[in-house]
Amino acid sequence: MTGPNPNERYPIPGDNNLQFIKNTPNIIAGDYSYYYALNGESFEDQVLYHYEFIGTKLMIGKFCSIASEVRFMMDGGNHRMDGSTFPFNIFGNGWEKFTPSLDQLPIKGDTIIGNDVWIGRRATIMSGVRIGDGAIIAAEAVVVKDVEPYTIVGGNPAKEIRKRYSTEVIQELLDIKWWDCDIEVINQYIGAIVSGDMNLLRKMRQN
Repeated sequence: MTGPNPNERYPIPGDNNLQFIKNTPNIIAGDYSYYYALNGESFEDQVLYHYEFIGTKLMIGKFCSIASEVRFMMDGGNHRMDGSTFPFNIFGNGWEKFTPSLDQLPIKGDTIIGNDVWIGRRATIMSGVRIGDGAIIAAEAVVVKDVEPYTIVGGNPAKEIRKRYSTEVIQELLDIKWWDCDIEVINQYIGAIVSGDMNLLRKMRQN
């Protein structure tokens, strides 16, 4: 058992809908994290207003599942808010002299998605949000603030529905960090990983 090649853009032969996002330009993503497209769109099409001059990043961990039509709203889409929000400067004709500096814009910072995160269809992740390891984002949720590890959130704005496990188990999982193990070890313990068998996962940590 070897598993798919994490460096392949399309890891399933004949299926160009499921795409590993590791090698997407201007995005930092870990091994095996994927986006599932319904209409042939690429993952970068879902990352909006991601301008290099802004300087903020989208960082995604390993083994994340991102459903179709999920959108990431990056800092380049933010408007000035200390007065009128209308972007006069983009129209030129003399108005360009009112182009705001970066320190006049509400820059939220890097958007960081942890490991083993599942983001449901048509969810929207706003700029500067941090989503913890093992979190689940419900379909069509709008995430405007940080999500703690192993927490299920949903709604607009997204709110906590429940924790997936007890506080003690969550801490154990964060200590084990199975996603950082060598793929040979992960292959050996996939059964425990998908079932949440803590007894076996504790043994995994010893490897």
